[in-house]
Amino acid sequence: MTDLEKNTVETPAEAVTPEESASGAEIMEKFEKESRTRIFDAKWLKTVIYVLCLVFTLYHLAYASGIRLLQMVNIKHHAIHVGMILVLGFALYPAFKKSSRKKIAWYDWIFIALSAAMPIYVFIRYPTFISTGFEGETVDIIFGTVLIILVLICSRRLSGWALPILSVIFLIYALFGRSFPGIFMHRGYIWHRIVTYLTTDIYGIYGTSIKVSATYIVLFIIFGEVMNKCGMGQFFNDIANALAGHTKGGPAKVAVLASGFLGSINGSAVANVVTTGTFTIPLMKKTGYSKEFAGAVEATASVGGQLLPPIMGAAAFVMAETLGVKYGLIIKAAVIPALIYYLGIIIQVQMRATKDHLNGLPKELMPKVGKVMKERGHLLIPIIFLLYMLIFSGVTVIRSAFWTIIVTIVVAELRPISRMSLKDICDAFVAGAKSTVSVAMACACVGIIVGVCGMTGFALNVAHAIISIGEHSLLLTLLFTMVTCMILGMGLPSIPSYLITATIAAPALVELGQPEIAAHMFCFYFAMFANLTPPVALASFAAAGLSGGSPMKTGWQSVRLALAGFIVPFMFVYNKALLLEGVTLITGVQVVITACAGVVLIAAAVEGYLLGRMNIVLRVIAGVGAFLLIDSRLVTDIAGVVCLAVILLSQKFIFNKQKPEAKAA
Repeated sequence: MTDLEKNTVETPAEAVTPEESASGAEIMEKFEKESRTRIFDAKWLKTVIYVLCLVFTLYHLAYASGIRLLQMVNIKHHAIHVGMILVLGFALYPAFKKSSRKKIAWYDWIFIALSAAMPIYVFIRYPTFISTGFEGETVDIIFGTVLIILVLICSRRLSGWALPILSVIFLIYALFGRSFPGIFMHRGYIWHRIVTYLTTDIYGIYGTSIKVSATYIVLFIIFGEVMNKCGMGQFFNDIANALAGHTKGGPAKVAVLASGFLGSINGSAVANVVTTGTFTIPLMKKTGYSKEFAGAVEATASVGGQLLPPIMGAAAFVMAETLGVKYGLIIKAAVIPALIYYLGIIIQVQMRATKDHLNGLPKELMPKVGKVMKERGHLLIPIIFLLYMLIFSGVTVIRSAFWTIIVTIVVAELRPISRMSLKDICDAFVAGAKSTVSVAMACACVGIIVGVCGMTGFALNVAHAIISIGEHSLLLTLLFTMVTCMILGMGLPSIPSYLITATIAAPALVELGQPEIAAHMFCFYFAMFANLTPPVALASFAAAGLSGGSPMKTGWQSVRLALAGFIVPFMFVYNKALLLEGVTLITGVQVVITACAGVVLIAAAVEGYLLGRMNIVLRVIAGVGAFLLIDSRLVTDIAGVVCLAVILLSQKFIFNKQKPEAKAA
């Protein structure tokens, strides 16, 4: 065993005891319904499910590779994708908590058969769809109704009641639009028309949300599982320990760095919390951080991974598809806000550690950067290759993702520590299929909501309502949009959450003259923060499960830690330069500097500490200065910098005054 491996194993072992750390699997099952899969007793059933998952992954890889035999119109590919996830959903997930997890219930076999029939039906009926202009006959209405019911039932099993109930409300809205008041009134549609629109065309269940699932999401989830299998998660953890583990408050910084790196790839806040938090949270507690603060650090860092380029948990590609722009434009727009978000967390962690005298871990126990890079540094090659393919090669995102998965498998063979057997690769493919099911199922259910919005004009009506309530004030409209996004994002996976908020809330900002990319980024940020904010804060509650702290207190502590992130979206709406949109180098540097100064003031106001402890007056000045720096005008920037200078001079004067008194004593 190398020194690196010894350090990697020994450090967590010294810090974690069975009494202090909850089971990662238990936490996943409690806070992420997608983890509550069946565990079959029958060997033949295990084998069948394993093969089905493998076929699912291989089909999507083959489709992405460009094999001509598999190239088909979108609705057929989407129908195959939905059919597969429905089959796997009913096979893997029991109907209720008390249902058997060792065998498939008799009624689930019926659901599985109906699910498998759906893509076959689409293939048979597609010529008729084309010839009749997607009008729909009686048989289409029957199959379409069954498909909607299957999607609602399966989605309830995987993601809970919220999304199916919301979908049913939208179906009722489509049916009885004439009965709704004011601007929400529409002519109403008969069931025949609703079903035809949602199930036999590319605007409902087989529409945009499933398109991104069947192309981008599935491939990047597979990529994440392959990277995880070859040791990328361990690499991120080791490099974070090597860089920050020995510094003041080191374990908290390790949690921020490792969770940010990993979160950008895997795209699941709860899974990220469990993966890295199992090690980092006990270390933070031993260092001296409270249970709630330790859980909050892990939660905020894990959620932030989905805001961090290059992959953003596949959100970058989904946003590029939704907006019809190049991937590089999304990355350019996302990078500065994401770094500011993480800077805010790091500064608060540093301030808390300095204020409470919390030291890092012994440097001699930490892995060395050189050794970490020597052992696992080659695993960065697939990420560099992916960026090259996406930005410089001109190859499509789908083809880039396919080749990156192949390159990852090849690169992993370069070192024994990351080398995978054929069984390991198959296991990663199967894990990728299982991880895709929950997100894809949510996307199918979101298709109902998006389809109804398209039919009825609901999104535009909401936009008008938000603007009307905001009285055409940009700030009030932003606040109402923020609340709307956080409510819609409660308890949902990140991508479906973004798709809903982008459909319903983003048009309000666009109508007020905001660029589409700024509007969508604003909605995306607050859809993500729903994972942090009580009363439904899955990432925070999962972290509390690991730390043993109060879930609600951990949630509110997460809000405090992520406060810079809550303000950043307002900053880039008022100051487009933060998105690097049409900005010169000098202006860009100025904007970044003032934004960083604002983040420092936010952290100082929250923690009550800068050079030393701050009284209430200085904290108020810090808060005012931070908000002044949100506005991009020169006069407000100067005023904000003056606030920072006042605090620094005041604290320096206090310290200088205290030193002679200390000597005299």
